[in-house]
Amino acid sequence: MIFTLLLLAGGGYVAAQYSNGLSFANDDKTNDIHTELSDSSNTFSDSDSAFDDFEGGESQFGEINVLLIGDDARGDEEDTRSDALMIGHYDQTTNQVKLVSLMRDTYVEIPDHGMEKINAAYALGGPELVRKTIKHNFDVDAQYYAIVNFEGFSKMVDVIAPEGIEVDIPYEMSHGLGLTLYPGQQKLNGDQLLGYVRFRHDIHSDYGRVERQQEALSKLKDEAISFQTIVNLPKLLGVMEPYINTNIDKKTIFSIGKGMLTGGKDNKMESLRIPVEGSFGDLRTDVGQVLDINLEQNRQALREFLSLEDENEQDGEYVENLEEDQNMDYQEETEEYTSNTRNY
Repeated sequence: MIFTLLLLAGGGYVAAQYSNGLSFANDDKTNDIHTELSDSSNTFSDSDSAFDDFEGGESQFGEINVLLIGDDARGDEEDTRSDALMIGHYDQTTNQVKLVSLMRDTYVEIPDHGMEKINAAYALGGPELVRKTIKHNFDVDAQYYAIVNFEGFSKMVDVIAPEGIEVDIPYEMSHGLGLTLYPGQQKLNGDQLLGYVRFRHDIHSDYGRVERQQEALSKLKDEAISFQTIVNLPKLLGVMEPYINTNIDKKTIFSIGKGMLTGGKDNKMESLRIPVEGSFGDLRTDVGQVLDINLEQNRQALREFLSLEDENEQDGEYVENLEEDQNMDYQEETEEYTSNTRNY
């Protein structure tokens, strides 16, 4: 209600706050990032692009799936694999938020490219190929995508939680971060939280990083459900714009934001990791060490988590015998999986 009144009675305020957010994001460093994302935005949207236009399916029953792609682009790198790949699910009726993390080294068939790690889909064909890959393997479609440059994550955190996000750091984290995080319960600012979720040298390998990413997003969601954040939502959108390439229009973003912030107070964010426990093994391939998954088990787990009906079992894009193309003979004695086998 507060947010609705704000939009109706405070158009000038919204514009001013949005402009404030852009100013907050617009220092020299972010200008470089904005240019980089603008280039990639043109790449994804131009008709003569090497990448296909995004063709996400229609939302059903007020439920929306958004591909969340963490872009780890650095410097002159052109073909960058997604550093994080998630599906954000939002139910507009219940305001329930669900988050699915797909581990980067999950071994799947990428349409027209054969068997690969799932994080290669972004470099090979942009967000549309990521969508097709998930649809092809798991029979789950997405309506929208959002490519987030992680350098902007810290500024978003500082707007949502100016006093920081409280986490319990289990051990010292420093390698490759440019800062040191010490063990213990503490509040982290944007830069520190970014380091916390991106730390690559975790004793639990990529599993630990996925858990920290889900933890951070859940706490940010809880922090966002406050009067202060509702008032600052236009500013937050202004901060986000230079760092995000998305096909979600601002009207839809405001609508989703309103529902989440005003109607989702009692809904804890649910999360799932793909592959699920007991459904995969380690496998050495020509693309490196991968997670060799039980495709059907993970497909069912994902669809059940998103409360999808199995009425489209014969969908043309889903190949029932796809799992026959994957090696399902798990090797319990294979070497311990590590996400650092290949350094992206």
